[in-house]
Amino acid sequence: MFKVLFLILALLAGLVAGPYLSGKQGYVLIATGNYNIEMSITTLIILFIAAMAVVYILEWAISHFFKWSNATYTFFSKRKRNKAQRQTLEGLMRMTEGDYSKAEKLIGKNAKHSAEPILNFIKAAEAAQQRGDEFSANRYLIEATELAGSDNLLVELARTKILLQQNKLPAARSSVDSVLEMAPRNPEVLKLATEIYLRSKAYSTLDNILSTVESSGLYTQKEFIDLQRKTEDGLLDEIMNEEGADGLLAWWEDQSRKRRNDFYVKLALISRLIDCNDHDSAYEISLDAFKKVDENKDLAGKFFNLMTKLQATDNSKLVKLLEKRMSSTSAEHQCCLNRALGYLYVRNNDFNKASECFKQVVSGQDKLDPSDATMAAYVFEQVKDTESAKRVREEGLKAAMAVNRLSTEEVIEKPALALEQKADNKESNKIANWANR
Repeated sequence: MFKVLFLILALLAGLVAGPYLSGKQGYVLIATGNYNIEMSITTLIILFIAAMAVVYILEWAISHFFKWSNATYTFFSKRKRNKAQRQTLEGLMRMTEGDYSKAEKLIGKNAKHSAEPILNFIKAAEAAQQRGDEFSANRYLIEATELAGSDNLLVELARTKILLQQNKLPAARSSVDSVLEMAPRNPEVLKLATEIYLRSKAYSTLDNILSTVESSGLYTQKEFIDLQRKTEDGLLDEIMNEEGADGLLAWWEDQSRKRRNDFYVKLALISRLIDCNDHDSAYEISLDAFKKVDENKDLAGKFFNLMTKLQATDNSKLVKLLEKRMSSTSAEHQCCLNRALGYLYVRNNDFNKASECFKQVVSGQDKLDPSDATMAAYVFEQVKDTESAKRVREEGLKAAMAVNRLSTEEVIEKPALALEQKADNKESNKIANWANR
């Protein structure tokens, strides 16, 4: 607008000043090399205005040409983006329906024209992995990494998930370690790390992030307790297999007060010390754990069962504690307590007291455990109670025969179940053979 106004004013000025300067046009000489150009001032002004008009026209034409080109480019780019968005949405729908091959084509083909190409590459990689094409999945991840960089949380999280789906646990473990450094409190990262550490049995590493997992709110209280106990069991098994009883005791000394007061962990430690044949250490921890039995009634039965396996050099203190508790224990745990005392009395060669305990066990259980039946019969024989010993043997024999009464049709129809039942009752067969003899 300003340029047009300038040309109009210049023409008006020429029209006004032209007649005045017609008699006083002056003289202009332009000498260049072999050429001399002569003209009046009026002619020079007219030529200047004409040249400016030509320049302005050329500028207008060029600028409009580029505007049209840009508009054309914008039109086609917008068309590609809309098409990419439409096909990406269709691909996501196909992915939800389970048509991973079509989903991969729709999402991956339009990734470069999508508003979020990184997301397209990640979803295409997931679709390719779902149909078992690891090569294509890795290729899409590489393209996503080239766009986002190697430190992008979204890409690394997707890579870790795909490695886990490919069952490449060492690579997934290494990847999730890196992702945890990038986002140590991200709930999705913590959930993925928990799954990978559990599957790779990296219980020590999982134990280190349990407090963060708890505060993240990923699991309910019950779910977290189950996860914590599974981790602690795995960790203790790992230490027991690698370092034995000494390693278990050293680990126990290094634990926090909260864990050392955890009744479940104490029971798990006692069980593994017994497996390592360190009964004296297990005995000391059992005495300490006994103080918390009332506060952990759901685990009291497990505690009393462990006492039947304990073979400490001197168990008199534990026996006194169990005898004292006999009068105050609930009916639910009465049988377990009698069973524990019975075994401890046998190890002390006090068969009279053991006999009384096993009579309570035999009368209090609908189905006697094979090992308990064997021990009860042995105890009754030691106190010359042949009638009770004979009755226990007969009950054990009946139980063994009832379990082994599998028809030929059942074996043919359910061979796996038959084999499982036979394996579970191997001990019962032994008792039956012993009773027949």
